[in-house]
Order: sequence, then C-alpha cells, then structure tokens
Amino acid sequence: MAWLILIAAGLLETGWAIGLRYTEGFTRPLPSLLTGAAILVSIYLLSVAARTIPIGSAYIVWVGIGACGAAILGVFLLGENLSPARGFFLLLLVGSIIGLKLTSGH
Repeated sequence: MAWLILIAAGLLETGWAIGLRYTEGFTRPLPSLLTGAAILVSIYLLSVAARTIPIGSAYIVWVGIGACGAAILGVFLLGENLSPARGFFLLLLVGSIIGLKLTSGH
C-alpha cells in the first residue's frame, strides 16, 4: 500500500510542477490554489509512504516520478522538445525508479 501512496504522491508532484506554469507567478487565483493544494497533498502522501519505505528510496522515487512526469507533460502540454537524447535519459530515469522499487525490500 505504501508504494501506491508514493505513486500517488509522485503523480501529484507532476501535477504541481506543471501547475506552476499556469499560476503565472502565483498571480492567478484558481491555478495557484490548485497547485498549492497539490503541493501539500503530495508532500503529505510522501510522508505517509516514508513511514514504511526507506526515506532515501521514497524521496528519490517521488522526485523521479515528478521529474519524469513533468518532462513528458511538458512535451505534450507545453510544446517542449523531446530529443532522442532526452527521451533516452527519461527512460533511464524510469528504469532507475523501477530498480529502486525492486531493490528496496518493501
């Protein structure tokens, strides 16, 4: 269950990372409120998952999901470039996240 909570936390991190773009420096109320809520819930869920999963693994997986998700959504929502090299390193990141899960012992 802790891993599912951690995945949810990572997906919320993806959401708030992308949401920052839409807040326009926290000058737009609704995007700012939604982004702030996603930040709080994401960090809370990370703390819940870290009760069971070692903090080093939990934090790295949380950041990895958020970074990978933000990079992918950046391509699709914000028109960012996805070069072959960038795609390769995103795949390495996903492989690292999976490897940490498999070797965490939880």
